[in-house]
Amino acid sequence: MKFRQYHLSAVLESLESQKIPLDALLSRYFRFHKALGSKDRLFISETLYHYVRWKNLYQHLQVEPSPLDPLAYLKDESIPIHIRYGMPQDLYDILVMTYGEEKTHDVSLTSNVRAPLTIRVNPLKTSREALLAKWAGKYKVAPCPESPYGIHFLEKINFFTQPEFLEGLFEIQDEASQMAAQLVKAKPKQHVLDYCAGAGGKTLAFAHRLENTGQIYLHDIRPHPLAEARKRLNRAGVQNVQFTLSPVQKNRMDWVVVDVPCTGTGTFRRNPDLKWKFDASRLENLLLEQREIFQEALTYLHPQGTIVYMTCSILPQENKAQAAYFQKTYGLEVVETFQTLPIANGMDGFFAIALKKGKT
Repeated sequence: MKFRQYHLSAVLESLESQKIPLDALLSRYFRFHKALGSKDRLFISETLYHYVRWKNLYQHLQVEPSPLDPLAYLKDESIPIHIRYGMPQDLYDILVMTYGEEKTHDVSLTSNVRAPLTIRVNPLKTSREALLAKWAGKYKVAPCPESPYGIHFLEKINFFTQPEFLEGLFEIQDEASQMAAQLVKAKPKQHVLDYCAGAGGKTLAFAHRLENTGQIYLHDIRPHPLAEARKRLNRAGVQNVQFTLSPVQKNRMDWVVVDVPCTGTGTFRRNPDLKWKFDASRLENLLLEQREIFQEALTYLHPQGTIVYMTCSILPQENKAQAAYFQKTYGLEVVETFQTLPIANGMDGFFAIALKKGKT
């Protein structure tokens, strides 16, 4: 146990001193500490994630990372309510103003548990029915209730070593993200720009619609995520793609996808350390950045094309309010909207809206 506690303390110290995501930190630490066995890694990961989710409660109680039941303190009125629900004060206040106290508490508790393990089937290579049949009796799996391509794993497995993953038959993707990508109803031979493509998750979710015809452009200002996207799309068998750090031809795209940088408030189950980086005073600057990105992305849209704006946020400032601004400023009309809050044993919080230029 002392061996595990030593490494747990070392990882925690690194987390406090380095500004990198928790999952990346753990991956790097384990890579450099080969003496840690699978059970040691599991203990360290689960203990650390639990601590980070409830960090302000641990700090309030002045206890070190250890098994702790946060629900035992929910009715302890000597503890500030935002701490009892594992939320920063300013974010808790915003959520209460937006959703009311009861829904805020549901969202907070849901955001502090492990997210479901969800994959998206690649229709270019297989079907959901085929994978479910293949895995029947081998894994505990169930089809997602909303996404036609989603499968929930009811047990934890190492996806990256599965032959079906290596063959490009599926990708790991939350059901809400899958549903948001459903708004991109691209057709064969069309041109699609994924403007903030990152590692290509959204492109992978809609690419099959073009049947490897037309052209998909993945644009990002960061070379590393685009390099990762290239690997993933190649594994998935998507061939009609170009990767670009510089802009493509304007006024040409049938579809433009803009998954903008956001607070990530809908994905705290997966990124609990992100919660403690929330700063309400910086929200206005983030909103301005989102508007600037959208404005630039819009210049690539064909006059009859559709632009899809997305965030993994549950804050109306980043979602409905931004959509209303885009409609008013650029004369856009709503085609379709998708929105969800973090749901117990279900989706992350996500927002997506498809917009077209209005008739003049």
